[in-house]
Parts: sequence; C-alpha cells; structure tokens
Amino acid sequence: MQQTKMERFDTYVRSRYNVYNSIFTTLPFDLITNTGVLLPLFAKICEQGYAHKKNPTEIVATFFARYAEDLNDKQRLDLLFRFIQYIERQVVLFDAIEDAAFPVIYNLDGRGTLRGVKEEAQQTYATEALKEYMKGFQVRTVLTAHPTQFYPGQVLGIITDLAKAIEHNALDDIQKLLGQLGKTPFFKKEKPTPYEEAVRLIWYLENVFYPSVANIYKYINTHIFEGETLDNPIVSVGFWPGGDRDGNPFVTTQTTLDVAQRLRSTLFKNYYRDMRALRRRLTFKGIDARTAELQQALYDHIFLPHDQVTLTPEYLLSELNAIRAILIEEHQSLYLDQLDAFIGKVRLFGCHFASLDIRQDSRVHSRVVEAIATQTSGVLPEDYAALSDAQKIEALVQIQAQVDPEQLQDEMAQKTLGAIYAMKTIQKANGEVGCSRYIISNNGSVLNVMEAFAMLFMCDWATPTVDVVPLFETIDDLAMADEVMATLYQHPDYLAHLKRRGMKQTVMLGFSDGTKDGGYLMANWSIYRAKENITSVSRQHGISVSFFDGRGGPPARGGGKTHQFYASLGPNIEHNVVELTIQGQTISSNFGTPESCQYNLEQLLSSGISGEVFAADKNLISEADRETMEQLGQRSYEAYQAFKNHPSFLPYLERMSTLKYYAKTNIGSRPSKRGGKSELVFSDLRAIPFVGSWSQLKQNVPGFYGLGTALEAMKQEGQWKAAESLYKNSVFFRTLVENAMMSMSKSFFPLTAYMQEDPEFGAFWKMIYEEFERTRDLLLELTGMKQLMEDAPVMRASIGMREKIVLPLLTIQQFALREIQNLRASGADEKELAVFEKMVTRSLFGNINAARNSA
Repeated sequence: MQQTKMERFDTYVRSRYNVYNSIFTTLPFDLITNTGVLLPLFAKICEQGYAHKKNPTEIVATFFARYAEDLNDKQRLDLLFRFIQYIERQVVLFDAIEDAAFPVIYNLDGRGTLRGVKEEAQQTYATEALKEYMKGFQVRTVLTAHPTQFYPGQVLGIITDLAKAIEHNALDDIQKLLGQLGKTPFFKKEKPTPYEEAVRLIWYLENVFYPSVANIYKYINTHIFEGETLDNPIVSVGFWPGGDRDGNPFVTTQTTLDVAQRLRSTLFKNYYRDMRALRRRLTFKGIDARTAELQQALYDHIFLPHDQVTLTPEYLLSELNAIRAILIEEHQSLYLDQLDAFIGKVRLFGCHFASLDIRQDSRVHSRVVEAIATQTSGVLPEDYAALSDAQKIEALVQIQAQVDPEQLQDEMAQKTLGAIYAMKTIQKANGEVGCSRYIISNNGSVLNVMEAFAMLFMCDWATPTVDVVPLFETIDDLAMADEVMATLYQHPDYLAHLKRRGMKQTVMLGFSDGTKDGGYLMANWSIYRAKENITSVSRQHGISVSFFDGRGGPPARGGGKTHQFYASLGPNIEHNVVELTIQGQTISSNFGTPESCQYNLEQLLSSGISGEVFAADKNLISEADRETMEQLGQRSYEAYQAFKNHPSFLPYLERMSTLKYYAKTNIGSRPSKRGGKSELVFSDLRAIPFVGSWSQLKQNVPGFYGLGTALEAMKQEGQWKAAESLYKNSVFFRTLVENAMMSMSKSFFPLTAYMQEDPEFGAFWKMIYEEFERTRDLLLELTGMKQLMEDAPVMRASIGMREKIVLPLLTIQQFALREIQNLRASGADEKELAVFEKMVTRSLFGNINAARNSA
C-alpha cells in the first residue's frame, strides 16, 4: 500500500531524526560528556514551563535547580553555551535528514515538474503552444550575499556527505560524520570579506546548479522538443556577491573583478572535468586530438586573468559541434548523449557561469554626479546640484566627456565609476552576459535612472551594452513607477538605448523594503498593481518589459510559496520572465541539493508556463474582487502605519529584540543598516535585521500585521461575503493568505509573554499579540481550516519539528536578554555584560537556520 506524503515524512524524517539525534547526543565532543544527556531534559522543562506560563528566567532557574545544583555560576553559563552549540548541530542534522528524504517525500515527476507539464500539454493538445512559449520564456534565479547563510564550506560539505550517508542508512559513516560535525567550528571571529561570501555561494553553483540546470535543459530538448535544440537558455543564474554595492562599503572594484574571475575559473574547472570524462569515451579517429586540445585550453584558462582570456562560448560551441558532426557521420553517434549534455552546459553557462549584477543606491548616484560636476571640468555644469530635475536631465544627456575616477577626490565617486569600468573588463573576458545590468536601488524618479544612465557614457561606453534596471521599493515609489517608466520610454536618448537593447526593459520591484515600509498585504498588492500598470505602459510603447522580484526568504520579504505567486499572475502582467533573488537560508533549503534545486526550478518554470499555456480563466481578478483587495490593502496599510509610528516601535526593537546583535554575528560583510548615524533611523534599517529580529522574538510581525485588522473591518461592515469571494476566486490572494499562515506558524508568543508585565512595553506587546490572535482567528474562519497550514501538513510538521529543536535555544536567548536588562539597570561592569551579549549573539545562528527563511 502506497504511503501518503505525511506518512513518508514520519518514516523518513521524523523517525530518522529521533534515531540519529539519540546517537548524536551521546557522542563526547568535549571533556564534559553529559551535555547531550542534559539537553533533552532542558528541552522538556522548556516545554512544560511555557505550558505553565513561566518566563525564560524561571525555566532556566528550574533546570539549574533540578539538574545542575552542583555547578557554580560559570559552569552553568558554560553549559548553556554548550547547549547552543549542540542545538546548532541538531539543526544541521535535521537539514541533512530532510535533504536525504526530499526525493522520497516529494514526487519529482508530479505536478509542477517538467514531466507533469509535458503530460498536461499532451492531454490538452497544447504541445505546440508549450514549445512556442518556451522559446521566449526564462526563469532566472539570482543568488545574493545577504548575511543569513553563514555555514562555512566545510560544514556545507558535511551536510552533503551526511545526507548521502543517511539516504543509504550507512550507520558507521553517519556516526563519524556526526562526530566531525560536533567538532567542526561554525562561528567565525572575523567577518567574511565580500569575496569570501561570493566563494561560499559559488559552491552552490559548482555543486548544485551546474548539474541541475543542465538536467532541466537536457530534459526539455529530449522530451519536449524531441531532439531539437531549444535556442533559449531557459534557466539562467544571476549573482550579486561582489557586485552589490548598495550599503556595503567593503565591496571594491577589485572585489568585483576577482569575483567575476572566480566565477569563470570555477566554470572552467567544471568544464575541464566534463571534458576529461568525455575524452575517456571519445577515443575515435578525427576526434581524440580535438578533445585533447579543448581539454588543455580549458585547463589553461582556469588560471588566466581577465586580460589574457581568449576562449569564447562561440569557439567552444563551434569545436564541440564539429566533434558532434564527426561522431554522427563516422562513429555511429556513440556517446552522443554525453557530448550533447556537455554542449548544453556550454550553451547555458557560456564563459560566465552566472551573470554578475552591479547595484548601487540612487542617493549615492546623486552624490557621485554632484562630485563630478564640482571636481571635473567640462563634464557637467558646476551648479548642477542647484538645477531642477528637468535641467539636470538635459545636462546629463549632453555628456560626451570620459571621466577618470582617479581625477576625483570623492572616494565613493571613484568606487562607483570604477565599478562601471569593471563591467567593461568583465564583458571582454566572460562575455557580455557576464556583467550587463546596472541596478538602481531606491529608485523614485526619472532623474535617478538618467544619472545612472549618464555615468555609463562617462565611463567610455559609446554605445553601452548594459541594461539600466530601476528598483522600486517603497509604497510611494511603487505607486508612481509606471509614470517614471512612461517618461523614460518617451525620452529620445533613453529610447535610442532601448532600441539598441532590443526594445527590452527590466524593472525590479522590492518586496523586502516594500513590506518594511507598508506592511505585508499592502506591499504585495502594491507590487501587483505596479506590475499591471508598468505592463500596460510598456505595451503601449512597444517595449517588452520583464520583472525582477527582489525577494527575501520569509513571506514577510516576498518568500514563501513563490511558485504559486507566479502561477497566479493574470494576462495584465507580463511574465515572459520569472526572475527573483534567492538569498539566505532559502538557498540551502530550496536549492541546497541537486534534487531540491531541480525540483524547485521546475516548479518556477511550471508556474510561468501554466499561467500562460494552461490557465483557462487566465487568473483575472474581477472588478468586485479587486475592490475588496483594494479595501483590504488600504486598511492593512493604515493599521501597519499606526503600528510603525507608535512611539514604542523603535525602542521596542532596540531594547527588547536581538536587532543590534545582528551586526555582531560576523555572518556577513556588510553593515546591518544604511548610513553612518549612531541612532536608529527606520529608513536606514535593512530588511534582514528588521525581519530577522521579529523572527528571533517569535512574533513575525512583518508577515501578518494589519491583515487581521483589515479583515475585521470588512466583517464589521457586513462585507465578509466579499472577503470570502476574494479568497475563493483569487489564487493571488490565497497565496498571500497561505504565506501569512506560514509566518504565523513560526510564531510562539509564550516565549515573550513576560513582556506584557513590562511597565514601558507591556501595552505594545499586547497590541502585537492581539493582532496575531485576530489575524489567526479570522484567517481560519475565512479558509474554513481548523489550524494554520492545515492544507500543507508536511510543511507544517517540518516547521513544528524545527521549532521544537530551537525552543531551548530561544529560551537561552531570552534568558540572556533579560539578564542584560537587569545588569544594565544595576550598573554591572562591562565584563559581566559581555558574557550575556555573547550568549545572545551565539544564539542567533541556530534559529536563523532552523527557520530556513527567517530573514
């Protein structure tokens, strides 16, 4: 009898974790062997304590009194630190077990996969329509260096090996790997450099994306195009580490060049390995000498700097196709499938592996252009800063002079122009696609685009082979995005640029800062409307627009069930390209193994295809449902704005959460906030520590706040039927509801219930908790469910197990935060405070990774 998905989860995940965790907790990792024995006892006391409404301090005291009575204060704190280390590794163990079980739990040939798409096309007589759509459709995943994926390379290797050992039930190997895991350090005393961050993520390109993307392309050519070659790199990878300068002062021009070289050299290593394997098979007359020459060329180019690279994708493909012709004509197509697989990889990855994007903030661009006006002669009017926007644009489009960054005294101006010069260097070595997009963060006007556009011409680009990509983030910027694009399309200089670029324009939309600015529901709805409006304007002007979604890991930052989101887009939104950032733990959780990577890439492919090829109603939102969505969005926005403007909002985050400790984790190279101000300013606060701090509190406010208030208003005004109609009819709204439920499922208010007694923040905590209860109750009524995520039992079970693993960790974190508050109030010395601050910082990692999309 075939097991259900939930039964397979219980067998291959829950049961395995219980067995292997019992082995893990008995292994001696230090001189004190009872840490693993005491941790389950502490976990049980945590569960019982919260059930009896005890606070973290009382729970820790109960444990010490019962099981650590003979230990002194220092020994007790040391034990808590060891608990943190154990729990971090329990999370890794659980990750490895889920990775090993992934192909068993999920149907890799079922709905949403390429095989499912092919079969649906055959059943609905839509095979030709599918093939035609695939010729112009693309999925592009962009890996970013956001500092929530901190595993060093050796730990990533252990996870991979452990997953394989678990898959084959190799007990001896599992025990040794668990021992290795226990003794391998996770935490680094020094921050990684931007280059080191890039190297970490290139590990995924080399070991995961390289085979997965190639397998997808091979399947499409073989089974959908039936031997024809799809002349479209339908899946591609973008890359931000080393190119994303927005708020990261440590990224230099040299960093960008070094990362581009590392991408190319790593790709050539992979090509070299494949070529070496091919040579062992293609030992035939007329072929062996050519393969030997190619293999040597690839090997030589692994180590070459940019200015010595001569290999091009065109040359590689020309040689490989010549070999292919000989193989077919003279050697009965022996090993042709292996050769075709390699040719497919070269078609997909060229000489770049992943396309490196450059990103900088519009406010920086304005300062750079003003510096150029005052520090150079004859480039811009000296009074540029005093001109109107229209006058500035007129001055910018008349620029003909080249600017040498070394002529400028302003360091940021030097770095900004240096990055644009670096793009040209990278294109010569890695190909144009290797670095051809310049992204403008916080874009709010036509001038923001034209300043970046003008800098291309200042940097020796007579006809720039670079796409300028505005990123609209705040609610206000999203509302006027279509007007900005319409004006750009009508500007003769920018239109001429678009004509050179094939009348194609990419527009990026930021979920993370949109949510931080306007709340969960309004941000998502504002992005949806912006896409509709920009699509309309682009079509009017004959521009093929594609949207690039700046998504984070959790639903609060545009994460969650992203494939459902893309499947829900109607015909009023251009979706010839599905492009999104993949960051933090989402990289390891959704794309960490070849199986999960291929499955999730196929889900994204399917989401774009199904909305265009198969959807009968094309996911149109009726006028009535649109009005309901508008009302919900506006009311949730008002509720969130009132919450964000509450006088306790920033003080609560600063003093009651882990916000300031994110900067101390040494996870990422960049600062936790923009700007250099010492005081906390909301607009400077980055989305990751903002969302992550709510996650560490187990309150997850950005993922639901305002939704309950909006639904309650609809109900009180007698419009509940309208809300039910929207939920029934709109896949888009249902996806938002499901993702909000995911955020709420990761909330646990008993952890911080003690805050309701705080004289300063008690009322604020109660306000958050009341909105949580309101939202939960109304979502259950709206969906007809009895519990959150009832329709996703496996995901709910996985979340439940992860939350159980980290509950002791979170208890230690809250215990330490309370101790810090008490010590500060009593004027304790800094040395004593430092111990508990270190405890808070160390406690962040396990929870970040257990949540898998917490920031």
